[in-house]
Amino acid sequence: MVLVGLAFLVIWLVVHPRRLVFTVDDAYIDHYNLTKDHLTATFDLSLRSFNPNRRIAVYYDDVQVTVEYDDQDLANSTAEPFFQGRKNETKLHVMPQAQDVALRRRVSRNLRIERSAGAVQLKVRLRAKVRYKVGIWKSRHRTLKVYCAPVLGLFRRGRTFESSGCDVEI
Repeated sequence: MVLVGLAFLVIWLVVHPRRLVFTVDDAYIDHYNLTKDHLTATFDLSLRSFNPNRRIAVYYDDVQVTVEYDDQDLANSTAEPFFQGRKNETKLHVMPQAQDVALRRRVSRNLRIERSAGAVQLKVRLRAKVRYKVGIWKSRHRTLKVYCAPVLGLFRRGRTFESSGCDVEI
């Protein structure tokens, strides 16, 4: 038991894994139409993923992105699977679409109020199946959960966007 623990400690010290870093760099809302508590819109999102690890590369398989407002899912999208090397930054561009999504009355009212201010505070969730690669060894699939909030969804592209940090959980 002690040898297994010691081996694990040595491997951890050599690999020294670090948490992946995600940010939302842009969030724009296009083709917005809210009528009779039904929403149609396109959410134009730019996400950035940074792998700070020197010895660990990551395979992202089955990447799902969800846009949420006031605890209600508005739109979903998938991103292409990709490989992220060591010390690498990858930009993802996804466009989840809400097609005639029925909203709760309170959510619809709050969206109307925030829309009049020119921006909406959204939550962006990313869920992916990931595999880690260290040397020639590849791990089994694990679920990566990324939660970004608040993300300020803008209706005009001329306004400046402040990047939003995200919480990452594996």
